[in-house]
Amino acid sequence: MSLWTRKSVALLQAEAAGEGVGEHQTLRRALGPLNLTALGIGAIIGAGIFVLTGTAAAQYAGPAIVYSFVLAGVGCLFAGLCYAEFAAMIPISGSAYTYGYATLGEFMAWIIGWDLILEYLFGAATVAVGWSGYFSTFMGELGVSLPAQLTNSPLSYVDGEFTRTGALLNFPAVFLVAIMTALLVIGIRESARFNNFIVIVKLAIVLLVIGFGFMYVNQANWHPFIPPNTGTFGEFGWSGIVRGAGVIFFAYIGFDAVSTAAQEARNPQRDMPIGILGSLAVCTVLYILMALVMTGLASYTQLNVPHPVFVAIEAAGPSLAWLGMFVNIGAIAGLASVVLVMLLAQPRIFYAMARDGLLPPVFGKVHPRFRTPYITTILTGAVAAVVAGIFPIGILGELVSIGTLFAFIIVSAGILVLRYREPNLPRPFRTPLVPLVPILAILICGYMMVSLPRDTWLRLLAWMTLGLLIYFLYGKSHSTLGRAERHG
Repeated sequence: MSLWTRKSVALLQAEAAGEGVGEHQTLRRALGPLNLTALGIGAIIGAGIFVLTGTAAAQYAGPAIVYSFVLAGVGCLFAGLCYAEFAAMIPISGSAYTYGYATLGEFMAWIIGWDLILEYLFGAATVAVGWSGYFSTFMGELGVSLPAQLTNSPLSYVDGEFTRTGALLNFPAVFLVAIMTALLVIGIRESARFNNFIVIVKLAIVLLVIGFGFMYVNQANWHPFIPPNTGTFGEFGWSGIVRGAGVIFFAYIGFDAVSTAAQEARNPQRDMPIGILGSLAVCTVLYILMALVMTGLASYTQLNVPHPVFVAIEAAGPSLAWLGMFVNIGAIAGLASVVLVMLLAQPRIFYAMARDGLLPPVFGKVHPRFRTPYITTILTGAVAAVVAGIFPIGILGELVSIGTLFAFIIVSAGILVLRYREPNLPRPFRTPLVPLVPILAILICGYMMVSLPRDTWLRLLAWMTLGLLIYFLYGKSHSTLGRAERHG
């Protein structure tokens, strides 16, 4: 069988409709447009809004970090429009993996499916480690001191080497992953309700900070709005705005996770574009407003800290001190919902790959009562818990970024390929201005990938080598499409 054999869109649409599969082996369609939009917001608004805004403003763009958010948002919009066309046309679990199978062939589908593990599984672990830090601080403010040996990674990564820290386990991170995994096994409807509640809480807190913060803005902090360049590319000026966009681009990661739930949407042709683009729009507006408030409350030079929102609130004086506790609650809730959505997305990638024969059948098993991919959900949770409990956040974060950008490029390229090969396919949602929009998405995401450190590229290559071994030793010979060709 050719490595480039493609799965027809007609076959994928038949699978999405559940043809040839028993009812208890299909996922439950229980999500409406609000649920899908909330999933996107739940995945996007996390550490980015509470940490990256201040760091990028202080180091690269100053108050003009607002322009950086606009630029990064436009880049995500291009990729989001491509995702929306695929998700409406092929409403099936698998996201970029499935889209790659339909347009670029089985080999590329495997590569992107293996790559998505970096985004979702390691992404869940990364955010769980960040959640542990906020949670420990919050408990300390309440007078409950958690032992350092049980709240930190036992390993640190310095100058290319792992060293022991003396800690035993990052227990809060493991605990969070375990709770979210149990919730996801019980059901998609219950998970969505829980996520909806968390999203409401953190949106309310973000709006509180924006609303009350604007009342105490010192407009002198916005001058100069674009600080002059220091003479080094990327340090303020217009080049700083572009560099800042590269840094805060990763605050948008997560909207693509909505597409993994396409097979659980009640009306995917209408609702998937709403969920993907709606969550992107809401988060872009909130990011811009939060950036304006933070750089207005405090000088951008003061915001290069792990907790810039606190620093901005403190700069406003005692009038806003009461907001500090709410910001911590917002960060804890925000990060928890990101972990939930990442852990929701990964098993659905495994489910799609097992259905295609590229992974063993056990990866595609659906719980007869809950109608969730429970075995892969438990497996994903167990691996994420171990990774979160042992490894430091820094080494995980960059892997997540490079995996996500690679997925964005594949999906955008897929739109170009399918428009050329099958221009007359019914498309409930059409990406506008093709080929311009996909090409811009590829160029912007490619630039972001190139800017990542060399070590991150080496880890990506090592991860992909492992994935290729599994494909050639198991996936290629067990492929459902390959078997059909051999026996046809």
